[in-house]
Amino acid sequence: MTVKVGDKIPDGELAYVPYDEKEELAACTRPQPFKVHEQLKGKKAVIFAIPGAFTPTCTETHLPGFVKNYDALKAKGVDQVICVAVNDGFVMNAFGKVTGTKDKIIMAGDGGAVFTHALGLPLDLTALGLGTRSKRYALIVDDLVIKYLGVEEGGDVKASSAEEVLAQL
Repeated sequence: MTVKVGDKIPDGELAYVPYDEKEELAACTRPQPFKVHEQLKGKKAVIFAIPGAFTPTCTETHLPGFVKNYDALKAKGVDQVICVAVNDGFVMNAFGKVTGTKDKIIMAGDGGAVFTHALGLPLDLTALGLGTRSKRYALIVDDLVIKYLGVEEGGDVKASSAEEVLAQL
């Protein structure tokens, strides 16, 4: 069952590498746990999911929209912006480095798709050789409560775009 507006976001543990300008070029910094409830309690956050790091739409459209609109999101009271994919923390760290997210967006891996399944948003891309991934979505969470949920059907980036999230804040 998919979460809906008004639900408490499921707890979960993602993997991420905190941004450190000194270690921007480090090849193998170890991912750390990002405990969803612990990190987001009392905060307003935007979580958006991409089906996969380094895939065309995710790299060229979805993620860049959030980087471009980061300051506008912060101006609307967003404390954290988190990008989630069913990739490991190492891949998400590398993806963040290549796309220049720096300290703006937390690049979090959901390697086993546990959080994705808890949200009810898995996407089976086995036929394309990608296995289980996440549907493309965006959530606005305020003190652990889902205030907006935009899930894409097909290959669009509309309901989950940074521009739509801004319009919903």
